[in-house]
Amino acid sequence: MLEVIMSRTGVLAHATRVEPVNADREVLAELQAADRPQAQLVLRGSSGRDIVLPEGLVRLVLAAAQDLAAGNAVLALPVETRLTPNEVAQLLGVSRPFVARLLDEGEIPSQHLPDSRHRLVRLSDVVEFQARRERRAEGRRRITEVAEEADLPY
Repeated sequence: MLEVIMSRTGVLAHATRVEPVNADREVLAELQAADRPQAQLVLRGSSGRDIVLPEGLVRLVLAAAQDLAAGNAVLALPVETRLTPNEVAQLLGVSRPFVARLLDEGEIPSQHLPDSRHRLVRLSDVVEFQARRERRAEGRRRITEVAEEADLPY
């Protein structure tokens, strides 16, 4: 029996990344202000044929335009993408050992590869974890503001 071993190329390296360009900020700001229910995007092919893009794609483009207008780069990946712990660490801006601890504690769900110690993590689970993390940070910030306004010791 011949076993083929394929190395896994980094998901993040092959993701579509768009960097903000200062010259485009005015156009992006216009897109940001677009009337979302009425917004329509049309793609003109090389044959001159116009294709009206679906509403979901319009929402995606407008969300990307909002981030680019704010000066943030945009990375496009399917939410079903499976990441290694190292890739999760890159996305979150933390160390791989910290991610391993989060996976061990169940803070971020993961799956072990069959007959292996290696794990994969769904991108959607990473996004959900980050949203929870940001909500907790916002809650702590608000508690600190209230304590400062009331001149409470903490």
